[in-house]
Amino acid sequence: MIVKYKNKKINVDVKKVSELGKIFGLMFKNRNTKNLLFEFKKETSVKIHSFFVFFNFLAVWLDEKNEVIESKIIKPFSLGYSPKKSFSKLVEIPINEKNGKIIAFFVGKK
Repeated sequence: MIVKYKNKKINVDVKKVSELGKIFGLMFKNRNTKNLLFEFKKETSVKIHSFFVFFNFLAVWLDEKNEVIESKIIKPFSLGYSPKKSFSKLVEIPINEKNGKIIAFFVGKK
């Protein structure tokens, strides 16, 4: 999917999760798993957590046009977090070597 951020675009390879997949997200997976796309039928402000996620990941909240509302690196076993504005989509991107270019696009190089 094409994601728009600060007047730039990047292609992020994602796997759309099912309704059941929305409950589990990255829980119990390893850092080399696929990037996950959560699509919601209407705008929401649902919180995410990282219980049973054993690695850092980048959460990117999007509007219906795939424009970034907010992004944040989420650490393992963190309590609930949601952006200040409602969103239509969420992409969870594991921080790993394969996603290095994507992570750098959103947060810069470290």
